Amino acid sequence: MQAEKRNIAILGSTGSIGTQALDVIAANMDIFAVELLTAGNNADLLIQQAKKFKPNTVVIANEAKYDMVFEALDPLDIKVYAGLEAISDVVQMEGIHMVLTAMVGYAGLKSTIKAIEAGKHIALANKETLVVAGDIITKLAAQYKVGILPVDSEHSAIFQCLVGEDHNPIEKIILTASGGPFRTKTLDELANVTKQQALKHPNWDMGAKITIDSSTMMNKGLEVIEAKWLFELAPEKIDVIVHPQSIIHSIVQFEDGSMKAQMGLPDMKLPIQYALGFPKRLKSSFPRFSFLDYPSLDFEAPDLNKFKNLGLAYDALKRGGNQACVLNAANEIAVEAFLQDKINYLNIPDIVEDCMAKVVYMKQPSYEDYVMTDQETRQLAATLI
Repeated sequence: MQAEKRNIAILGSTGSIGTQALDVIAANMDIFAVELLTAGNNADLLIQQAKKFKPNTVVIANEAKYDMVFEALDPLDIKVYAGLEAISDVVQMEGIHMVLTAMVGYAGLKSTIKAIEAGKHIALANKETLVVAGDIITKLAAQYKVGILPVDSEHSAIFQCLVGEDHNPIEKIILTASGGPFRTKTLDELANVTKQQALKHPNWDMGAKITIDSSTMMNKGLEVIEAKWLFELAPEKIDVIVHPQSIIHSIVQFEDGSMKAQMGLPDMKLPIQYALGFPKRLKSSFPRFSFLDYPSLDFEAPDLNKFKNLGLAYDALKRGGNQACVLNAANEIAVEAFLQDKINYLNIPDIVEDCMAKVVYMKQPSYEDYVMTDQETRQLAATLI
């Protein structure tokens, strides 16, 4: 008797993670089915995906594109909705078993909360959800007995290393960072880098925002905060080390001094497939790693003078409260401004630092406080540009 298929909702199906997740599902159609697809603006690709995977429902966040999507998909008996609120509503549908949250930035928070409250297991690719409101998300996940499976390669690596180690305390975890395209540049050289240079990551194929974050090491800072919530660790138990080859995806060190690392070629499809298929490891045709192709692996400490964002993220984590929410919102505005050629590269951490100093600090924020903090920070950051 064939096992029931696992019905997947993909929030952000037209982005880098979403499209790769659909590649994984396409290779495993006997295991997975697509129940829901959502996109922000890319209506053309959303329509193509829906025609191929035949989901029950799609949502286009840009309401101006609703008619276009509806006319294309209504004859196929696919339900079509529009707007961010609609995503939070449909993610609660009864037929969904797992929700892959791959929306970019703060926008993924509310829909993730609604999915958890509806008892859906979460494959988390939207790290900002835990960065902004990790306390709320982790409490809700415990309350509704929902599993959160990390999709980030680093957190997936830690998760994989911890399977079967429930009763063994962690001494520390080490998140690896590629160092991005500017690892060897001086601070003076960074003042003149262009967005075209910043968008050329040496190892990973990612969306524009996360690629810029990787180049400034803000991405690693956000991952440090995410790791705190995922693995219930104090800041001093989370280290970062630069590993240019991106073969070791992260490391766990236990109290006896032994270490476990998860390794492989830099390919996001592997952690996506692991999260969707957990607890089973599904057979794949992904390229295999060979030690003979990498006779040496390099490691170095991150330069916090050159990459201020990583230090700012640690500051936000240690202070707690709404500081990580401020960090994230200011960074989203600053990165967008850099991509629009409104500021230079080194202005990004300056804007983040300024907002962290000026936005009102709240020690124990509610969900409404996070919403207000996010809005206030975005308005302040916009005035600093």
